[in-house]
Amino acid sequence: MDKTGDEVTDTRGLRPNLRQRHVRMIALGGIIGASLFIGSGAVIQTVGPAAVLSYALGGLLVVLVMRMLGEMATASPKLGSFMEYARESLGGWAGFTIGWLYWYFWVGVVAFEAVAGAEILVQWLPAVPQWVFSLGLMLLLTGTNLASARSFGETEFWLASIKVVTIVIFMVAGTLFVLGLWPGASFSVGNIGQDGFIANGGFSVIHGVVIVIFSYFGAEIVTIAAAESREPEKAVQKATATTVWRVILFYVGSIALIVMIIPWREVPTETSPFAAAFGRFGISGAETIVSAVVLTAALSVLNSGLYTASRMLFALRRHGWAPSWVADTSKRGVPWKAILLSTLVGYVAVVMSYVSPDTIFYFIINSAGAVALFVYAIIAGSQLRMRRKLELEAPERLKLRMWGYPWLSWLTLAGTLFVVVSMAFVEGARSQLLLSVISLAAMLAIYFILRARKVRP
Repeated sequence: MDKTGDEVTDTRGLRPNLRQRHVRMIALGGIIGASLFIGSGAVIQTVGPAAVLSYALGGLLVVLVMRMLGEMATASPKLGSFMEYARESLGGWAGFTIGWLYWYFWVGVVAFEAVAGAEILVQWLPAVPQWVFSLGLMLLLTGTNLASARSFGETEFWLASIKVVTIVIFMVAGTLFVLGLWPGASFSVGNIGQDGFIANGGFSVIHGVVIVIFSYFGAEIVTIAAAESREPEKAVQKATATTVWRVILFYVGSIALIVMIIPWREVPTETSPFAAAFGRFGISGAETIVSAVVLTAALSVLNSGLYTASRMLFALRRHGWAPSWVADTSKRGVPWKAILLSTLVGYVAVVMSYVSPDTIFYFIINSAGAVALFVYAIIAGSQLRMRRKLELEAPERLKLRMWGYPWLSWLTLAGTLFVVVSMAFVEGARSQLLLSVISLAAMLAIYFILRARKVRP
């Protein structure tokens, strides 16, 4: 069968309802999370102006990982993508472990974003309990996912559009402002060198990379979504090819502008640096506007998180790694049981955020903290093995090639492992690393126990 057919992608029961514009916007918006609008202030305070370098180094790692994933995905588009490549290239243990950890990660993110979105809404309507908003947001996005893949895609298209448009407006206005071409502004490019570019020392840049690398996580969702589009190879190829300018424009460019607009020591950490920058442009109600954008960013991540978790669960069942009933689909081609199971765990996590925020919810969120790096390492290892096999058996399938293979592939793997090790030396990341390693060990143990019992893992 053709390499893009059902035998390979195994989307039986699902329908290719995602249009190219949906996939393109998922690619664009998937890399912009609420952490960019809010968390970037803490990164700047930690690193200084060299936060630009931290975002650039983290972005470079993501660009290389996405190129490797793009090579594999165009050669063999699959639902579950990197989970399947890990299974084929490294063995069942890798596919099982990374598939379930990835699902666990997104279920936790869904709960976190529901709580984050509710915190914004309660500022506008303080009379309404926060848990009501969390529940409402979960129900709303569960509904869009249950309706159809196209409903998910359309919702994500508009939510992501708001984020992208906001960043573009900020880039244009910010450039004019720092060049002194904005009304009332003066030339302020020199702010980026205030106190020296690397004001807090060289290690602070590495510290910054450890923090920012997680804000890029989500770029790989497009390879999963593409499996439900009519032209998966084309969609993946375009999405991965544009990762470079998306990273440069949305992250490196916007952070550079912020430290030019606002002296880095004055960048807020509790509120959005983007709101502070818009305020300096003289835009009234800047904080409310940015809060609304952050809300859409949270909803976007919640929406795509439910989608991604359900599709990974759907893919896991293919090898007997998940209950067979999660493969049941509705008349509209939606794996509704996989969505509801993912949502149910999300509801439990939301409840824990109010009942036990410092223990159970803390564990759920932090125990998946390093999963992004585990996924990147698995992708790098899978690409190294798969590329060698493809060059020998089917070189015609290499339609999008990794740059500088094999040296850049090995460098990407080494860089990912370096960031993992660096987490042990960063106080705020140490607990995430420890709990994530515990989660990884637990998944590996479950896999080998199942295999020992001859349950088909």
